[in-house]
Amino acid sequence: MPADDRTYEPTAGGPGPDPTPPSPPTPLATGSHPAGAPSPASPDDLDGPDGAPVDHGTPAGPGPRALAARAALRDVPRVPGAPKPDPVLVAEGVVRRFGGLTAVDVEHVEIQRGAITALIGPNGAGKTTFFNLLTGFDRPDEGSWTFEGRSLSRVPAHRVARRGMVRTFQLTKALSRLTVIENMRLGAAGQVGERFASAMFRRLWKGQEDSNTHRADELLRRFKLDAKREDFAGSLSGGQRKLLEMARALMTEPRMVMLDEPMAGVNPALTQSLLGHVKDLREQGMTVLFVEHDMDMVRDISDWVIVMAQGSVVAEGPPDAVMADPAVIDAYLGGHHDAPLTEEDEAEQLAAAEAELEHEREAGR
Repeated sequence: MPADDRTYEPTAGGPGPDPTPPSPPTPLATGSHPAGAPSPASPDDLDGPDGAPVDHGTPAGPGPRALAARAALRDVPRVPGAPKPDPVLVAEGVVRRFGGLTAVDVEHVEIQRGAITALIGPNGAGKTTFFNLLTGFDRPDEGSWTFEGRSLSRVPAHRVARRGMVRTFQLTKALSRLTVIENMRLGAAGQVGERFASAMFRRLWKGQEDSNTHRADELLRRFKLDAKREDFAGSLSGGQRKLLEMARALMTEPRMVMLDEPMAGVNPALTQSLLGHVKDLREQGMTVLFVEHDMDMVRDISDWVIVMAQGSVVAEGPPDAVMADPAVIDAYLGGHHDAPLTEEDEAEQLAAAEAELEHEREAGR
């Protein structure tokens, strides 16, 4: 996994053009349909993981844990680095440089326990690099962070996962030549059979493997991948691999799940299924932090939004408030993008244009 998210961050596109005249878009709308409604798709796209039509379900109100998370965040100041009432993750002074470029420079950020927090920002803002640092896949030049009060600074990725914080990737990491169920078994932690001495004695690890297999089958049914149980992971579609990676991450029974662009490259027919699973993580008591470019999705499922630009946190708040924040609009569209020109600005630009034309005339003689 590259440490620098500047190398790729695909954006989520909306559906095709509508023949009716569109209404004026909001500055940060990247899709043209509500995240809570099914995306338009061709008949060939409407097959689920087992070949059956996808059940998009019916709109439902927020669950009790969603309501509790939003109530807890109601009085939190809407400023970068705002303190949370019950933070599960706290980062302080985290800096990562690549040569002369500072990719991450986060002064202070806190993630509320039991909430779904979105981390958004333009391409190259440092989001994936920040993820890599927090989860042990990269090391910072400066800074520290804690998870549930315990320091994770410079803790390797496998130990971070053992402590209850797991992540998925922009590009899925399924092992293509293993079957789906074998991929799931690999996600279980503390397997006795992985030790050399005990691996030779089946009776020492058979019971644990049976228990892991039972849990894996339950998760595959929940993610509607049970029909693919014995298929090679390499035969799955992009959306099905995303589902597999999320299900495999849950084999460790984590307390916090970090999703790096979970909707990137996913067939629209599977988008609603993924959205439902992300919301379900919160209802099971887990904390979710995810990176995403689809603002409809962010607005639909997030309790809180953190915005990064040029490596730093520039805004925080509820989704609707953040998307109307001038600092956020400037981060995506550039500073003063809608400021009217003054007479002095117009005169200066006109003089510069006339000087350039005069220079071209002189050069042509």
